[in-house]
Amino acid sequence: MKDIKITILCENTVVGKVGGNGEHGFAVWIETDNTNILFDTGNGSTLVNNSLTFGIDLKKANLIALSHGHYDHTGGLVPFLNIKGEIPIYAHPDIMDKKISIRKISGKETRRYIGIPYELELLKSLGAKFIFNKDFIEIEEKIFLTGEVKRRTTFEKDDPQLFITKDGKDIHDPMLDDQSLIIDTKKGLIVILGCAHAGIINILHHAIEKTGKDHILLVMGGTHLGFLEKEQLEKSIEALHQFDIEKIGGSHCTGLTGLAHLMHAFGERFFFASVGTVVKT
Repeated sequence: MKDIKITILCENTVVGKVGGNGEHGFAVWIETDNTNILFDTGNGSTLVNNSLTFGIDLKKANLIALSHGHYDHTGGLVPFLNIKGEIPIYAHPDIMDKKISIRKISGKETRRYIGIPYELELLKSLGAKFIFNKDFIEIEEKIFLTGEVKRRTTFEKDDPQLFITKDGKDIHDPMLDDQSLIIDTKKGLIVILGCAHAGIINILHHAIEKTGKDHILLVMGGTHLGFLEKEQLEKSIEALHQFDIEKIGGSHCTGLTGLAHLMHAFGERFFFASVGTVVKT
């Protein structure tokens, strides 16, 4: 694998990219010598527009990989399938769980559905060929999905506001469907995060353990740092310094505070991975 080009198609922000639109969501287009992969599909309102704006032909996708089953990563599935038709979609089987968010705002409990906004049968009728995995899997040559990530740190906590509705009951969502994409290059590992619900530090340890490589050329995507308590944020930043990372790009659920912390911590090694951002290796 010689050349890799990664383009952010969906993300919360647009910086200096005329014609690109932002949304609360995430999607990445990955081009290599022999394949095109769409990692996540965003919220649903910007994928097609931004692909046209940046000259990306979605019909040339060879497969989709989904990081997890939240609407802001899967909402673009139907717009995409309406263009592409039949295509393999790699994902954890739990992506179809009925995911909800339960929060207390001003003392009042609020419930919101945050899962995939489409039924499985609809997606299948439009050409989705799901391949479910729980384990580390090679989806193309030197390109992997993490599968379920072992929780090994003591400070990376599950989001207490995330639940699944099963048999009429709300149970805490352990987010076992959270997966990241890994590209094993001669220059080092590229790790692309969806939302890093499994914990960015857990994910990087998992990537190193599974590939046997410890040099990280690039880590980018949603880090979930924007949803953390101050202590956990500080410990995550501290732990990131223990890895051999060349570049780190923050997106989506990293949040403005998290992005500011990363920029301060990593200086020139950090970049904002906004809509239209292109990384070539």
